[in-house]
Amino acid sequence: MGKKDKKKKEEKKGKGIEKTAEKTEKKAKLKAKKELAAKGEDDIESMVKAIEEEERKRQEVKEVVVGPPSHRSNFSMTAHSDNPEIVFFGGEFYNGQKTTMFNDLLVFNLKRSEWTQIKSPAGPPPRSSHQACIVSQAGGQLWVFGGEFTSPSESQFYHYKDLWVFHFASKRWEKVTATGGPSARSGHRMVVFKKYLIVFGGFHDNLRDCKYFNDLYSFDLEERKWAKLVTVGSEPSPRSACQMFSAEDGRVVVYGGYCKEKVKKVEKGVTHIDMFLLSPDKHDDTGIKWRWQTVKQVGERPTMRTGLCNAVGRDGKVFMFGGVMDKQSEEDDDEESEEDSDDEDGNFFNEMYSVNVEGERATWHLVTLTGRKEIGEKGEKGEKKRRRKEKGDGEAMEDDNVDQLEDLALEDAGPTTVTVESGAFTVSSTVGEAEKGAKGDTLAELKEKDCFVPSARFGSQMVFKGGSLYLFGGIIESGEKDITLKDFYSLDTNKIDSWNVIIESDQVMEWLGETDDDDDDDEEGDDEDEDDESGMDTD
Repeated sequence: MGKKDKKKKEEKKGKGIEKTAEKTEKKAKLKAKKELAAKGEDDIESMVKAIEEEERKRQEVKEVVVGPPSHRSNFSMTAHSDNPEIVFFGGEFYNGQKTTMFNDLLVFNLKRSEWTQIKSPAGPPPRSSHQACIVSQAGGQLWVFGGEFTSPSESQFYHYKDLWVFHFASKRWEKVTATGGPSARSGHRMVVFKKYLIVFGGFHDNLRDCKYFNDLYSFDLEERKWAKLVTVGSEPSPRSACQMFSAEDGRVVVYGGYCKEKVKKVEKGVTHIDMFLLSPDKHDDTGIKWRWQTVKQVGERPTMRTGLCNAVGRDGKVFMFGGVMDKQSEEDDDEESEEDSDDEDGNFFNEMYSVNVEGERATWHLVTLTGRKEIGEKGEKGEKKRRRKEKGDGEAMEDDNVDQLEDLALEDAGPTTVTVESGAFTVSSTVGEAEKGAKGDTLAELKEKDCFVPSARFGSQMVFKGGSLYLFGGIIESGEKDITLKDFYSLDTNKIDSWNVIIESDQVMEWLGETDDDDDDDEEGDDEDEDDESGMDTD
């Protein structure tokens, strides 16, 4: 009897704990609802549902010639497998006060240099940090998985676990219903492997806790079924924002990434620089068993950084551009400095590297441009002077900053890291030996060759199409400012001479949030008992 009574008491106690937890959660939801009402926002799930309902109301497909994409980050950019086109989808833009989410589908025609927006019924709701892949089957399909929706006030986040396909033949979206797929997430990676989509990693953040993943899933494009893959070997640790691509022999490569870990009760960002190979088990007919292998990296490797973009070129060569490394991570990371880390600018990069993976070995090269040799120094300087005359003083100063960045990217005096600071951003460029072109050239000699390199940034998107690389956008941080770019460039990989400008960098966007200058002004105002409530950057 004593044992039964004890068991009943434990069951009763367990139910009491469950009820208390339910009440606490209910109170938290009510409190959150009141706070959102004060901000003029609905709860985020209601917002997403309302957007989906609006999308379903659209009845017909419309193709409209439009201008280039607006400022945005964390969008997807995919080269069409059969047509001379690059496909953009989604993204987000933050101006310091408000976040705007996108779900527009934009197509850039490389032959006509023309942008088209395809408005199709019942498409996916807005999202960022998703993944997209294009396959040739059935007239061409764009597959989109996951991502996140951020409320305008950035006080709520909704992570998706939905799968969509856009049919280029009919120009219509289809929401794919298939069970057993990955949990809701963003910052994951997805590639095509034969008839499968392979999804790896990512994270889920609900503002209470943040979880990173290293699980692996495949989606059968023919049977439309998800499968969780079983792996053996040394696997990557949980991470998001890694580089994932196919090697020349068909195996999948995972490089780098980012996660947050708690060290002495303080959350610390961890940047990974390891590399792994993923391949199916040769003795498995089910397609479920896969093997991880570590990769030995040699050559001119990038310094530690995250936020690169990659594009798979010809002959197994993969290009990677840009990235950022928090300065704080390179210094003392005690508890006090960690708390102030948000105020630190990062080191931003505008280098490009190439890597070839053969066997279990990856060979890195720093790519240095050869320059357009037929154009002399006189022509280059004359063009810059002409541009300055056509612009105002403010824009001319921006040109000077860009020129400074170009000089930084071109300098070839051995592997060194140089930091340049301007009113807009801080950039570090590590310069080393050239993969292609003469070694030991002086700065003047390289400028004589008329090279142009996009400014440093992270979070850009890059694709390879028709022998050229195409690079769009990215972000630069300056104190509290997030400067979102919308410039567009191409580089002929047969020449590796100079980036060509498709859309010029304006580096101008309205920032409505607080800045470091505002904080300084507030402190001075407090000392003099003067209040400045503008909250705007008046520089």
